[in-house]
Amino acid sequence: MLRRAFFFLTLIALIAPAAFASKVADLTRIKGQGEFKLRGLGLVVGLQGTGDAGKEPILARPLAKLLENEGNAPGKIEELSAAKSVAVVWVDVTIPEIGGRSDDRFDAYISTVYSATSLKGGRLILVPLRGPLISSPVYAMANGSIELPDPSITTSGRIRGGAQLVRDVMGPEVGDTFEIYIHPYYSGWSSAQKIASAINSEASPQSSLGSDPSVRQATSAATVVDERTIRVEIPEAERAAKSGFIAAVMATNVRVADLDLPAQVIVNPRSGVIIITGDVEISPGLVTHKDLIINTTTPPPQATPQNPLTERNRFATVNTKGRVSDNARLADLMAAMKQLDVSVGDQIEILEMLHKTGRLHAKFVID
Repeated sequence: MLRRAFFFLTLIALIAPAAFASKVADLTRIKGQGEFKLRGLGLVVGLQGTGDAGKEPILARPLAKLLENEGNAPGKIEELSAAKSVAVVWVDVTIPEIGGRSDDRFDAYISTVYSATSLKGGRLILVPLRGPLISSPVYAMANGSIELPDPSITTSGRIRGGAQLVRDVMGPEVGDTFEIYIHPYYSGWSSAQKIASAINSEASPQSSLGSDPSVRQATSAATVVDERTIRVEIPEAERAAKSGFIAAVMATNVRVADLDLPAQVIVNPRSGVIIITGDVEISPGLVTHKDLIINTTTPPPQATPQNPLTERNRFATVNTKGRVSDNARLADLMAAMKQLDVSVGDQIEILEMLHKTGRLHAKFVID
């Protein structure tokens, strides 16, 4: 059988009705506590002739300024025309939802801006990083040696822990009333209602006041605003020390199986990852892939390992063992594509085409 080596990760998560629970913190985030972007423009030195051309102003000006700040200003900017070991780069840092405190370190991502062809062996000179707005102050400083995670892409790299915060990056303070946003993959009116009900059951004062519906409604802390938003009101008795109540809300257990989530297929073409949630089904069909030939070996009744019976096909069918009208599981399709020795990129394209033709009975997400 034809074999090709490729990286492929498939994760199938089958959630039983009585199975696992997640915390509200796993399914939501508090409004205002999103990712925070830092950015800056810097210089990478130490390149082996693969940097920007020194005769170009985009490199000559910042390089001349750097030398001037270090007490070695060039007499004329033309003196830098032969420089090829320096590159102008864009520096990008993402602070996660939980924020960061002064001196915390985060990975910095580096990309060439102009004509440099490779950052291999380069080192970023210390550069200040500001927030996303033009008027943002300096939040961090970045420097360090650049790694190339993908050797075939030489114009982008990473510095592990290369950015160090010089001031705190935190979300706004939580008030007496705050909103939580459900992550997109879990969103929906049903999901929002069930998450709110779980909060009211475990974190609200009503949990200790009996089961009278009128009392339960009057003391509920969480109410649904829309399919992604839940508004939480902190009880007056908890407002003096609200952290405990907020912690209780975010630690509330929610059974994911009760959220009535649709089956999903999530693919990431860059990393070659395919994630399948639930028992995803597809309509019966036939899959062909270019001109590859499938070799199926079936030993005859009296065959030996040295004398197998070999059948050769140029297609693989995807069907169930029952009626022709029944749906097949996506696992059947994955097995068929494995039989065809299809690359991960082509597998993703096939899944996308099945989705477009309505044969993939699941929500299809390209990450």
